[in-house]
Amino acid sequence: MKCIFFYVLLFFFTFLPTYAFTCQVTDDLKQNIHLNQPAKRIITLAPDLTEILFAISVGQNIIATVDSSDYPSAALHIPRIGSYTGIDLERIVSLHPDLIVTWGHNFSRELRVLKKMGIPVYTTVSRYLQDVPRTMQNLGCLTAHEQDAQKQVTIFTDALQKLQKQYHHQKIQRVFYQIGGAALFTINQENWINQVITLCGGQNIFASLKTPSPEVSWEAVIAANPQVIISDATGVAWKKHWARWQQVAAVRDHRLFTIDPNLIDRAGPRLVEGAKRICVILSEAKDH
Repeated sequence: MKCIFFYVLLFFFTFLPTYAFTCQVTDDLKQNIHLNQPAKRIITLAPDLTEILFAISVGQNIIATVDSSDYPSAALHIPRIGSYTGIDLERIVSLHPDLIVTWGHNFSRELRVLKKMGIPVYTTVSRYLQDVPRTMQNLGCLTAHEQDAQKQVTIFTDALQKLQKQYHHQKIQRVFYQIGGAALFTINQENWINQVITLCGGQNIFASLKTPSPEVSWEAVIAANPQVIISDATGVAWKKHWARWQQVAAVRDHRLFTIDPNLIDRAGPRLVEGAKRICVILSEAKDH
């Protein structure tokens, strides 16, 4: 009897269909990435992508990253293979990655070499809030962590919907968003920061400009007369530059606010926290 049972089990496991993994996604450069095995040795070349992989429970599979990957704290222990100024191509090859994730057109020469070697490269060119959930889902597919990715997508989208419901009825305020503090760089409407400002009941005074990150003049800002000025600059020196322009409503009414650049400049899960901060800023400015 035991012998018959053994052969039944042997037959069952011999002919049981095996799980065949396959994932094909299209990145933001319209390139198809096809994997027959989940990515287990990943190199990230942007801090927001490092954050996303940790959020979808794949941080342990990151074998190397760039200097700016500083969140979460576990990311600080990942070996470095470069920075925004350049990456160590030989070091990357020696690590035998099965997936590289990067942002924009950075390191294009090095990535062309890696692609020719058959190493899959997934590129994001995030511009809008909705790009973040799509990146989460695609990376979830490539790493066989679809459920973890979908959980984070739900958290992200639900949080933004909650903020919109809470703040979109408040009085519209004219907002100047200043990138850094030394020069007057800002953002137009083709940017997730512009979306956040709108979601929170603000109006980006330079939304209609054609350049995504234009430099504007002091005269242009003064003429637009923003009621609120928000900067991602560190320190307080940038506020001192505005002190002489008391004719600007935001300066006159002391509505100059700072936001942590890591919460708003990175297209990752913490954008939700950046959005909450901007919503609170505009709400406080309204009641100031």
